[in-house]
Amino acid sequence: QVQLVESGGGSVQAGGSLRLSCAASGYTYSNAWMGWFRQAPGKEREGVAAIYTGSGRTFYADSVKGRFTVSQDNAKTTLYLQMNSLKPEDTAMYYCAARASSVIGNWRAPGTYNYWGQGTQVTVSS
Repeated sequence: QVQLVESGGGSVQAGGSLRLSCAASGYTYSNAWMGWFRQAPGKEREGVAAIYTGSGRTFYADSVKGRFTVSQDNAKTTLYLQMNSLKPEDTAMYYCAARASSVIGNWRAPGTYNYWGQGTQVTVSS
């Protein structure tokens, strides 16, 4: 059974940093797509960052480029999102997602992903 479990959320002041983790199990993520999404109250879920585990190639939304870094551990069982220079507009529930395929269309589309974690809350105060 595929399972994704996020952790690392919390409350920080603007300019601070957080590192989110996503522990993945139940699937061989050696050639798969994994992504981080976020959803603020009243807004649609949006893609923040993604990584193709086969090559390590990463993708970022323009709003987080240069501030967030997505990475994976060597065993490809844990996904990370390092978030620096956080802004109040980064406040949202953050979700880890996985697509059990080496092929992807739009990495930012939530419907692209097969599996989701339960989310972890990030709150940034000004």
